[in-house]
Amino acid sequence: MFFYHPLYSQLDLPTHHRFPIDKYKQLHTRLIQKHLVKHVVHPHKAALDSIMLCHDKNYVDNFIHGTLDSKAVKRIGFPWSRTLVNRTLYSVGASIEAATYALAHGVAVNLSGGYHHAHHDFGTGFCIFNDLAIAACELIRQGSVETIVIFDCDVHQGDGTAAILDKRKDVVTCSIHCEQNFPRNKAISDFDFALPSKTQDQSYLETVTQALNLVCRIHQPDLLLYNAGADIYTKDELGMFDVSLSGVQMRDKIVIDYCQQNALPLMAAMGGGYQRDLSQLVDVHEQFFIALLNKPAIIV
Repeated sequence: MFFYHPLYSQLDLPTHHRFPIDKYKQLHTRLIQKHLVKHVVHPHKAALDSIMLCHDKNYVDNFIHGTLDSKAVKRIGFPWSRTLVNRTLYSVGASIEAATYALAHGVAVNLSGGYHHAHHDFGTGFCIFNDLAIAACELIRQGSVETIVIFDCDVHQGDGTAAILDKRKDVVTCSIHCEQNFPRNKAISDFDFALPSKTQDQSYLETVTQALNLVCRIHQPDLLLYNAGADIYTKDELGMFDVSLSGVQMRDKIVIDYCQQNALPLMAAMGGGYQRDLSQLVDVHEQFFIALLNKPAIIV
């Protein structure tokens, strides 16, 4: 099942803003045109009590009502607007719904999501609320699962995820990222695999395989939440890795294969990706769906 809302790309940003806001609409269009997805669902907004499982009430209230101070807004990286609030709530809601669907049916995808730099009481790096952390905590609160692994393969470390979930034993955090990249001050995940800049396919894919096997063997999760960041690609403007397009697809295939072979439900979020050539950026995000389509036992 594929979760998408038109608001993902309807945010009005200043000219030359660094965030590629139109990529979601373009990816959605391409996936439909190429028949790479079958079922598209518009999510509901996340409830505030779900968000406050991971975020400070005052921070949540100030963001919702537009009363964050200018420094906090600047740190997030988006100008505040009512549209931003709604977009954020739909993005988080989609991750919760996709995770719930994956538990019942095996796999689900949120075209947005992966906002792993959002901390307990502040947002940064274009991340406001930490959707994967929230989804994990909400499903555990509901009693749907006992243990969840957040497997973060965005090129940037999932510092907010690590910090928010630091004291929890039932949500395991694993980040495979570029050591020299943002954020400058890394948090401590349960498992961190920091790779040097210019890392290429073989080394990267070996690390992904080893990390996934290690984390899941130790913790035996009921669900894997996967941040499938496109910014590991060699041409990503904020990346620093040297992973090819086929390497991106192979990374996604490794995760999909592992989950299928081990009957482990998989929910994926598309995470980061920063290229001004949006068609080329969509090529990178598309690799996950190509890998998924080659698994006939999985229905999306």
